[in-house]
Amino acid sequence: MSKSFKYENKEIKQIAGGIKLVRKVSIKNGKGHKTVTKYRGGKKVGTSRRPIHEDHITLIAMGKFIPGLFKDCGCGKKTRKNK
Repeated sequence: MSKSFKYENKEIKQIAGGIKLVRKVSIKNGKGHKTVTKYRGGKKVGTSRRPIHEDHITLIAMGKFIPGLFKDCGCGKKTRKNK
């Protein structure tokens, strides 16, 4: 893989209850990051950003699917109890 490899992708997933998840992958000059943003009712609730491992960057450049790529980007896992 060359250092000049450039890749960007965005996936938008609509969930019941007015919740929207946006997953982004961006690779530029051999470095990359992944981002998960959660929206509730049109407002941004949270964002999580992590670097992408070099092995995963190579697989993305070859066009391979990586199951569980966004598993460690748990955006909005906090729960709130009403008492």
